[in-house]
Amino acid sequence: MLPETAARLAEIPNIVGIKDATADLARVRLLGELCGSDFDRFSGDDATACEFMLRGGHGVISVTANVRPIMHQMGQAALGGDFGTAESINEKLDPLHRTLFVEANPIPVKWALCEMGLIGGGIRLPLTPLSVAYHSVVRQALQAADLV
Repeated sequence: MLPETAARLAEIPNIVGIKDATADLARVRLLGELCGSDFDRFSGDDATACEFMLRGGHGVISVTANVRPIMHQMGQAALGGDFGTAESINEKLDPLHRTLFVEANPIPVKWALCEMGLIGGGIRLPLTPLSVAYHSVVRQALQAADLV
């Protein structure tokens, strides 16, 4: 969606924000300028969410937070302008950000949660199980994050 389209939508009273998963960090400022400071801007891309918030975004709709709730502390630090803490936490989360998207979301995160013992196995259509080729990749990211 073009930022100009978002600005037109921001004029509608019951549309209060946008989830931007483009990973285009320049859009954070532009959306703020076009839509106004009262129009919430949430990142939908975990890999750039920290920087998104540090540039004026209002939060993140996160996949990583499902397996690593410390994502909340990263967001709080970023929203509070604590660059050092936010970046430090984000650096530890980066392998998960990338690995949890080796296949279509939510397939890898569901597999990871099962691997962590937090949910049972099985997945409903139209989703399919995580490809066996990615099991070791996701497991290594979980191990690096001290989750398994």
